[in-house]
Amino acid sequence: MAESRGRTALITGATDGVGRVVARALGTDGWRVLVHGRDRARGEALVREIEQGGATFLAADLASLAEVRRLAEAVRATTDRLDLLINNAGIGSAGNAPGRKTSAEGHELRFAVNYLAGFLLTHLLLPLLKASTPARIVNVSSAGQQAIDFSDVMLTRQYSGVAAYCQSKLAQILFTVDLAAELEGSGVIVNALHPSTYMNTTMVRQAGVSPMSRVEDGAEAILQLATSPALAGRSGLYFNVLREARANGQAYDAEARRKLRALSLDLTGLTS
Repeated sequence: MAESRGRTALITGATDGVGRVVARALGTDGWRVLVHGRDRARGEALVREIEQGGATFLAADLASLAEVRRLAEAVRATTDRLDLLINNAGIGSAGNAPGRKTSAEGHELRFAVNYLAGFLLTHLLLPLLKASTPARIVNVSSAGQQAIDFSDVMLTRQYSGVAAYCQSKLAQILFTVDLAAELEGSGVIVNALHPSTYMNTTMVRQAGVSPMSRVEDGAEAILQLATSPALAGRSGLYFNVLREARANGQAYDAEARRKLRALSLDLTGLTS
């Protein structure tokens, strides 16, 4: 796409799985790709593969909000424009963290990595996105969704990896709907999606699940929200793969979104 040249995208969790496929596709289309990951060797190998628009690897562990802040600083130091932010990094329902674990700041790990990190990163990069309009934010969520229990968000009373994962993924969608209203008229749109069910990713294999779809299927769904002209000006939506769908009802509860926003601003230190 000739219109992609000169545009910059940041993809979190881009060194493996669906994020890697998306990064390579955008690079092939001439985007400059900011590749985020924890593994420098894998990140730099991917950067070498992306030839068209160029690429830069930015390392950060999203289990630390301090590192999320450093990532945002690195993005601002690397580019003066950001046309696309894809919040893709995450931890599955099993994976490397069986049992309840916490982030560097002491928050439940899946809530911290899957949701809080993207919440903070997005807010820190909003000025850059607004300066690059029209710009887009894509939150890679899941069809696995569970209503947030605001009396025990960190699941200290009764923990399961599945509940933690599903709650964190729904939190992404509440954030998407809320942020879309905040950004109305700004030229920045934000949408969320379930990319595909049980893709052939490291996350799925670690969960002991047989893959049901390919990372290429998920990448196609993500790229639709990232680049399709049909989504221009449309915001606050949830997609099940390629089709617009309805998320868990809590996503459309204004009071639930208000509670999550207040909690998130407090936990990330963004409260003024």
